[in-house]
Amino acid sequence: MQTTKTSTWLFLLAFILVFYGMGASFMESFVNYPTWRLIGPNEFKAFHQAASPLIIGYMVIPMLIGTAVTIALLWFRPALVPRWALWASVILQMITWVATATIQLPIQFQLSSNGLSVPLIDYLMLTNVLLRRIPMLINSLLFLWMMTLMLRANYARSGPDASAVG
Repeated sequence: MQTTKTSTWLFLLAFILVFYGMGASFMESFVNYPTWRLIGPNEFKAFHQAASPLIIGYMVIPMLIGTAVTIALLWFRPALVPRWALWASVILQMITWVATATIQLPIQFQLSSNGLSVPLIDYLMLTNVLLRRIPMLINSLLFLWMMTLMLRANYARSGPDASAVG
């Protein structure tokens, strides 16, 4: 397996999208969800319905693209990135997508239809941390490790910066 410009750029794109998705989803999970309880019951439904398309555009779509790019890396893998690490990343991302489809979205649909429900928000937050944030954090650490492999090899090839003062 040879590292090409395509494989390097795909890896960089996946790296960026994984960390973007982690940041956006952590903001949603640890800032927005807990404060939903503070929104009045009369305003909650309108708020939730207005926020949902924004979440899809700014968080979900970039994360879906990140998963697609990670899957593409299985075929266009940089030589220094172990295949098992990419498979582990795909599995971790699939855990989050399955949890999203089977647990999180049904709760979100109920909140959007029925309005404020503190027990539903509590269940949303619990399952979100266990089934989405933990796998996402592990995946991000895995991508960070893969990036160190790429950077170390690049550093070893090019050597220390000749212009640096010792």
